[in-house]
Formats: sequence, C-alpha cells, structure tokens
Amino acid sequence: MSFKEYYEYYLTLHQNKWCRRLHVLGNIVTISYISYMITAQIWVMLLLAPIVVYPFAWSGHFFFENNQPAAWTRPLWAKLADWTMMKDMFLGKIPW
Repeated sequence: MSFKEYYEYYLTLHQNKWCRRLHVLGNIVTISYISYMITAQIWVMLLLAPIVVYPFAWSGHFFFENNQPAAWTRPLWAKLADWTMMKDMFLGKIPW
C-alpha cells in the first residue's frame, strides 16, 4: 500500500469535523510543547513530544467517530497522515 492509498483510508477514519479539529488542536499543542521544551532546555522531555497529540486525537475517535485510531495499526504513517490532514485543512482541501 502506498502512502497515498493509506491517506485515503486514513481520511475515512476522520469524517467527523470535531475529530479532525481535535487532531489539529493536538498538533498545535504538540508544537507548543516542543517550543517550550526547547526554550526551557528540558531536552529529555522532547522524547514525549510524539505522544502529546494522542489524548486529543483519541478522544475524537472515541467520542465522535466511534472507531479505532489509525495509530494503533501503523503509527508512523498515521503520524504523517495526521500532519498531512492538518495541512489539507489549512489549505481548504478538507472542511473544518
């Protein structure tokens, strides 16, 4: 399966606008978290950066989509697809 095919599948798991919005919020919090840890020079805490998004994203799946998060099966592709979805939302390709 190519990433393009995976991304199309990934979008089927994110049809609810509130789920997508929670993913974006989680990514923004992740960026803020990384920025703070770098500014405060708390380098070891950067190891937690990849999981900061999960409470936001997974609550979107449990409360709005009622499905299993994609990160449970392909975590690296799911992370890349998550950032791609956010980009597509900012570009207007996916509705908010």
